[in-house]
Amino acid sequence: VIRVPAHRPAPAAPPAPPPVPGLSGLTFPWMETTRRIAKDRLSAALSPFAATRRIGHPYQNRTPPKRKKPRTSFSRVQICELEKRFHRQKYLASAERATLAKALKMTDAQVKTWFQNRRTKWRRQTAEEREAERQQANRLMLHLQQEAFQKSLSQPLPQDPLCMHNSSLYALQNLQPWAEDN
Repeated sequence: VIRVPAHRPAPAAPPAPPPVPGLSGLTFPWMETTRRIAKDRLSAALSPFAATRRIGHPYQNRTPPKRKKPRTSFSRVQICELEKRFHRQKYLASAERATLAKALKMTDAQVKTWFQNRRTKWRRQTAEEREAERQQANRLMLHLQQEAFQKSLSQPLPQDPLCMHNSSLYALQNLQPWAEDN
C-alpha cells in the first residue's frame, strides 16, 4: 500500500484576542474551557487531513484465498453405479462406502460427498412432488364440493318426519340458499 499525504491547507486558526495589560498570567476557568473547546475543534478539523490516504484496493494486502479444487467429473459408468446404489440405499456405512469407492476408482470423500449431494437433491424432489400432490388433492376436493353443492341445489331435499310436525323446522327446511328473481 502506498501512503500519500493529503495536500490540503490547514484551516486558519481564529485570531487571538489582544493581551490585556496586567492580566497576562491570569486565567479564569471559562478561559480554560474555551481554549479546550477551540483546541478540540481544531484537532477534529485537522485529523482527516493529517492522516495519510491509502492508494489501492483495501483488500489488496490480504493473503490470497486458497484455490478451490476444480469440480470432479465422474464418468457415466460411475454415475450410473452411484445412482443404482442410491436407489437401493440412501445411506452407506463407512465400510460400504470404502468398497464402493474402490470399485468405482473414486476416493472415499468423493463417494461420501456424492451421496450427501444426492440426498439433498432427493429431499428437494420429494418435497416438490408432495406439494404437487397436495395441490392436486385440494383442486379435486374443491371440484367435488362444487359438484355436491350444485347437485344439492338441483334436487329437492327429502322431507324430514320431525320437520313435518314442527312448523318452525318445516319453514327452515324449505329455505333455499338464494332465490333467483326472474
